[in-house]
Amino acid sequence: MQDDELLRYSRHILLNEIGIEGQERILASHALVIGAGGLGSPAAMYLACAGVGTITLVDHDTVDLTNLQRQIAHHTASVGTSKVSSAHACLSALNPNTMVRTHTQRADTTLLDALVPQADVVLDCCDNFTTRQAINEACVKHKIPLVSGAAVQFDGQITTFDARNERSPCYACIYPQDTPPEEAQCATMGVFAPLVGIVGATQAAEALKVITRVGDLLSGKLLMLNAKHMEWHALHIPRNRMCEVCG
Repeated sequence: MQDDELLRYSRHILLNEIGIEGQERILASHALVIGAGGLGSPAAMYLACAGVGTITLVDHDTVDLTNLQRQIAHHTASVGTSKVSSAHACLSALNPNTMVRTHTQRADTTLLDALVPQADVVLDCCDNFTTRQAINEACVKHKIPLVSGAAVQFDGQITTFDARNERSPCYACIYPQDTPPEEAQCATMGVFAPLVGIVGATQAAEALKVITRVGDLLSGKLLMLNAKHMEWHALHIPRNRMCEVCG
């Protein structure tokens, strides 16, 4: 690391669990973030600030005025532009040393098969059940850890699916492909603005733990937050041996 990097990341380096070796892992890492909205904004911003070497952003959508209540990577001047280009500008301003790659399209099977093997960790920050299933399948196939988050109204949840661990469940273990949950969209149900920040920041924390190999991951544990009462609950999720994706 150069002198300016030692200074920029000094508060991480001071942590015995991370140190110079852990920070070098971060600098050499590649995170794939699917979704550049409410969850993807804080997640990607913290990853960039932490020094993740390459961040790939995937989102097909454009910035809308209604996004600005919670999607902190975007600004009033960004309205009408693609979310990935707006987020690219934000991340580059936060840390010009982070390489930001963008894809203005939906994360379909073909794109995921190309991008997931390149990543050290994948963050699912989307709000679409079909896309979540495709991301999960790609991560199981290529054995790449997946940090999954969701938030709507006052309720959030987060977990890490670690396909490298044979005991870890996958997304389809919790939500089977043939029994999709009722779609809960922010556009119709609303969302408490700081909630997506809490969940997205937690996703970034899990991703950095994957990269630095520090601490225990949320693998096999679904962490749920009721922000109205600020109560956290943990639900232990075993792997489904009959799962069509990872079983």
